[in-house]
Amino acid sequence: MSTTVTPIATPVAATPAAGAAATVRELIDERAAQCPAKPFLLACRDDGGASVEDGTETRAPAAALTFGELREHCRALEAQFHAAGLRPGDAVSVFMGNGIQTARLLLAAMYSGLVANPLNLLCQPSQLRYIVEHSDTRAIFVAPDTREAAANALAQLRAEGVAREIALIETQADAEALPVFAPAERDGACRALPLDRAAEPAAADVALLMYTSGTTGAPKGVLLTHRNLLANARNITAEHRLTAGDRVLASLPLYHINGLVVTLLAPLYHGGSVVMAPRFSARTFWRDAARHGCTWINVVPTIVAYLLNGGEEGASDLRSLRFCRSASAALPAEHHRAFEARFGIGLIETMGLTETAAPAFSNPYDPSRRRIGSIGLPAGCEAKVIDLNGSECAAHACGEIVLRGEQVMRGYYKRPEETRAAFTADGWLRTGDLGYRDADGYFYINGRAKELIIKGGENIAPREIDEALLKHPGVLEAAAVGVPDAAYGQEIVAFVVPRDRSRPLDIDELRAHCLRELGRYKTPKEFRFVDDLPRGPSGKVQRLKLLQT
Repeated sequence: MSTTVTPIATPVAATPAAGAAATVRELIDERAAQCPAKPFLLACRDDGGASVEDGTETRAPAAALTFGELREHCRALEAQFHAAGLRPGDAVSVFMGNGIQTARLLLAAMYSGLVANPLNLLCQPSQLRYIVEHSDTRAIFVAPDTREAAANALAQLRAEGVAREIALIETQADAEALPVFAPAERDGACRALPLDRAAEPAAADVALLMYTSGTTGAPKGVLLTHRNLLANARNITAEHRLTAGDRVLASLPLYHINGLVVTLLAPLYHGGSVVMAPRFSARTFWRDAARHGCTWINVVPTIVAYLLNGGEEGASDLRSLRFCRSASAALPAEHHRAFEARFGIGLIETMGLTETAAPAFSNPYDPSRRRIGSIGLPAGCEAKVIDLNGSECAAHACGEIVLRGEQVMRGYYKRPEETRAAFTADGWLRTGDLGYRDADGYFYINGRAKELIIKGGENIAPREIDEALLKHPGVLEAAAVGVPDAAYGQEIVAFVVPRDRSRPLDIDELRAHCLRELGRYKTPKEFRFVDDLPRGPSGKVQRLKLLQT
């Protein structure tokens, strides 16, 4: 039985002015001054834990952090950072799952003029060791379940001669108390920094260092400034018409750019609230959204697939939800239509990159203007499609999507050559995505440039094959890749995740389905069944890794 919860305010609630804020620090200070008692971060609890309206006064649940408390805690952590010898621009890593403590530490680092570096919990040991060393991090906050992996990485770095001291600080992702990391606990290794120097960050200072998945080599550290982050917090707020009365369920990891910017920084910008779920769970997702009075949800295509394949516990009471937002990877049209038909919630497809501080494209808020299969219109930036010579393509002509705007990264940390290669000669960011623009300015993704299948001299977009396979009722997920072939140069192999793993799919039936949908030339030569598809930190399928399985 679901619990009905009244949202903390109506969607037309006034949004606090944030025009004067140029940094995360200034934004936190403004929110604390304007609405100190208003809940910002709420723990996702089994008993609901939602706030309750009592007349005109909103009372917060026990497991909540108000805007006023957020500023107090950021200042307390700032004092500890300084006492531990950390200086402006130093990197602080957070290696924990979602929770109020995790969010608070990331925000406090940015508030203090430090560089927040969230570490992906799915990092392999070699990747973790590389990122810790390459990022020049000075401290790592860990939870009990991540301490051993971080300690092993530090031990290996010491064995390799890395002389920099790196503090390891244990806490809990959902802890209410602030962690204590006084110099005395570290054998006095760091000298205290005088507190009389100016520590407040500027808009152009780096606030976030986030590493990409490293599918074709070592992970690259994306440098994002306070200006980048606030630009997209503003863009998200405007695109989705978010206000102080809105509440989002944050089930995406904060170590993803989507989870961090869309579900944490954007609500900070418009004065909304965030329900911090420890992780995504198809079993509890709808129940949590309903119990906590969420007005919007933020997902990735993988979550859409699993929700469609799961039960509907709690999905009968979603009256508070205004829309669902999908991002990080292209959303299959079949899943888009099925989601809206099954749950009755409008779905807004968007697209962005770590290099653009999350969204760069969004479908309109107005349902009548949304286009299924499109990533939408440029959101707070300029975009175009270029050919191999760098010239802009005409409408419907395929090429590489490039963009520029206030949310575009400063560059890759300690990677000047890769930074130069990421931009065109005239300063447009190369997304690496192949696609086209229609006559009305909507953009569409065909696939990644490096993943394009070239069979017999013909370019084949992997997504076209994926979409065809997803129309088969027995297919949950699919990804097509090109493999070397003596006759054609490349042939097509499709990796398929069955919807029901207890009932094997018939390969001949799959082949016949593809022949009907795609024709003989684009039908995969081979079908391979897998339990899941490898994905990077942003949720994109890593097709090239499939060839290693």
